[in-house]
Parts: sequence; C-alpha cells; structure tokens
Amino acid sequence: MAGSTLDRIFVECSALGFQSVLTLALAVTCHILWLRERGEHFLTWSAAWFAYVIRLAMMSFFLVRRDIVWLFLHQVMTGISALLLLAAAVQLSRGLTWRRWHYFTLPAVVLWSWVTIYGMDSMMVAGVTSVIGLSSVTIWTGIVLGRAGGASAAGATRVLKWAFILWGVHHLDYPLTRSFGSAVLYGAFIDIFFLFAIGLGMMFLVLGGERAKLAARSAELEQLTRLLLSAQEDERRRIARELHDEAGQALTAVKIGLDLDGHKEAGALVGKALAQVRDLSNLLRPSALDDLGLVAALRALANDVSQRSRLHVDLDLDPLEDLPQDTEVVIYRVIQEALTNVVRHAGATRVKASVAREDGRITVRVEDDGRGLAKGANPRLGMLGMQERVSAAGGVLTIRSGERNGLRIEARLPLVEDAA
Repeated sequence: MAGSTLDRIFVECSALGFQSVLTLALAVTCHILWLRERGEHFLTWSAAWFAYVIRLAMMSFFLVRRDIVWLFLHQVMTGISALLLLAAAVQLSRGLTWRRWHYFTLPAVVLWSWVTIYGMDSMMVAGVTSVIGLSSVTIWTGIVLGRAGGASAAGATRVLKWAFILWGVHHLDYPLTRSFGSAVLYGAFIDIFFLFAIGLGMMFLVLGGERAKLAARSAELEQLTRLLLSAQEDERRRIARELHDEAGQALTAVKIGLDLDGHKEAGALVGKALAQVRDLSNLLRPSALDDLGLVAALRALANDVSQRSRLHVDLDLDPLEDLPQDTEVVIYRVIQEALTNVVRHAGATRVKASVAREDGRITVRVEDDGRGLAKGANPRLGMLGMQERVSAAGGVLTIRSGERNGLRIEARLPLVEDAA
C-alpha cells in the first residue's frame, strides 16, 4: 500500500515537474517579449506564468510533506495566477478595463483559502471551490480574449480563446483524475497540451503584431513616395513653365532681333537653342497633358519619338476620360520611360503601347521587338523609377520578355474614377 502511494506521488510530482518546465519557458518568453515589445499584457502574462510555476511547486511540496501550509499557498497561487491571466486578457482586449473593485478579488481568494483550509478544516470544500473558481476564471479569460486584438491578431486570439475555454473545462475533471491515480498523468498531459496551444497562440499574436507593424511602415513609405512624386511633378511643372514662358520668350525675342539685323547664322543658333529649351520643357512636363488631356499627350509623345528615332510606335488607347490627374501622370510617365528605354537600349524597330480598362483596372503595356533584357541584368534607373511610380499608385509593374522577342513592360493600376 505504501509502495503504491509512493508511486502515485512520484507520478504526480513528475507530471508537475514537466508542467513547471513548460510553464517557466512561457514565463521567460513573455518576459523577453515584454522587454522587446513593451506591451503590458506580456508583462502580466509573465507574472501569471511565474505564479503558476510557484503554484505547481506548492502542490509538489504538499504531496511530499502533507503539510496544509503548502496546500494553502497552492490555493492562493492558483487564484493569483488565474486572475493575472484574466488581467492580461483584459489588457489585450478592446473596450474592456480592469475596474477598481476587481482588485478586491485577490484578498478574497486569500481569505477564502484561509477559511476553508484552516477555519473549516475541509480539504474537500477547499479543493472543490478552488477547481470551480479556477475553471470559471479560465473560461472567462478565453471569452475576454475573443474580443481582443484587431484584424491582424484575429487568428491568434481565436487560438487563445478556445485554448483557455477548453482548458477551463478540463480543470473540472481534476477531482476525477485525482480519484484514480493512473489518470493523474493523463490529466497532466492534457494540461501540457493546452499550455502548448496557449504558447502557439502567443506566437501567432507576436507574428500578427509584426505583420501589422510591417504593413503600417509599408503604407507610410508608400505615402511618402506619393508625396515625393507629387512634389517632383509640381517642381517639373514649375520649371517647365518658366523655361517655356521666361527663357523661351527671351530666346524668341533674341532670334527675331538677330533675324531683323541680318545675323542669320546667329539667329539659327539661337533658334536651335530655343528648340532645345522647348524640348526640355516638354520632357519635364508636356503642356499637352495639362491643356489637351492624356490621349493627346500620348499621341504627341509617340509622334515625337517616331520622328526623332525612326522607331515605329503603335498606340492602342481605350477611352481615358474621367481619370484622376495623378493616374494620368503615372500612365504618361510609364509610357514615356518605356519608350525612352526602347530608343536607348533595345535596338528595336517597332514598339506597341496600349492603355486599356480591364477588370476594374487600368492596364498599361509597352512591348518592343528589340533584344530584350539579358538574363541576370539589373533593372535600369528608368525602370526603377517606373516601379516607384506604379507602386505609389497602388499598382503592380512587371517586366519580362515579349511573346516572340524584345521586352514587355506591363503596369496594372487601380481604376479610380475622378469624382469631379
């Protein structure tokens, strides 16, 4: 009989030791996460798991020494760990606060443990009330966690919610497993399973937070890129206007004066400089884009490229009315940069540029019959500029080989109708 009792104590202490190691790992992990993230719920979780480790140690001491002081301390640490887990759930949740009267639950736990163990001298009452209280608070913790976190933490809180709820239900079978020594080990393994599930939920919570931070930083970077490109376009427009209005008019006046005075050669040189100024002004910000619209500006661009490079440019344009000005600028700049790249690097004789409305998006394609992009080649500066513009507009840019040869550049932009 004595041997059987010792075996049972050994089994229980072994199971409690295994649980303690896993729970201590959770406590240390939560403390490290608190140092890293500074989330108050991680600090509370760390304190809760440390209290849970102490609870398990108190139960081990009671099983070995049979001194009720260890049972009393076990009851107290049970209440403290459960309340701290609930407090962490409240800190993590939305719209819930830890009210002042909640703090009175801790001395109530200590008082009730004292009354049942020392006053009533009833381990049955102490055990049953402890199990019911622990189960209720654990289930309540799971329900609170169901309301916790945002969209990025939805999966993590769902795992934590059901892990705590089922763990709380499992606490109710503790008196039954205690009645059958062989079942104690199985009950401990179930506890270990739920601890693993809770640890997994916490890992998902951290990963969800990291994804949310990354998404926020990416959105901030995209916003800064949009502001930079917008400022760049405004500055281009200003410089182009000054070149056209100030420098262009001054050179025109000089040319007229030279022609009237009979200085034909000097007038021709000034005329050449005037043409270069106008070309530079048009490159910075084509006046047709502001005055005549996107379709006219693209046709003018295609004609200009064809005349300068003897490259045959085919345009295929869907109706492009009612597009926001920012989208028009992105479309124009993508085609402009793509055509410039074809002229400088592709060695092509023909290029087709198209703009189409497809599946609720604007699709811009530029495909040439040149030599294409060599394997392993890095994108050129103009292509990187296209990538930044398209990404800032919420679109996607792809660069790949054409159907036969050459290069195919495709930009897919979100279609947002101009409210005006």
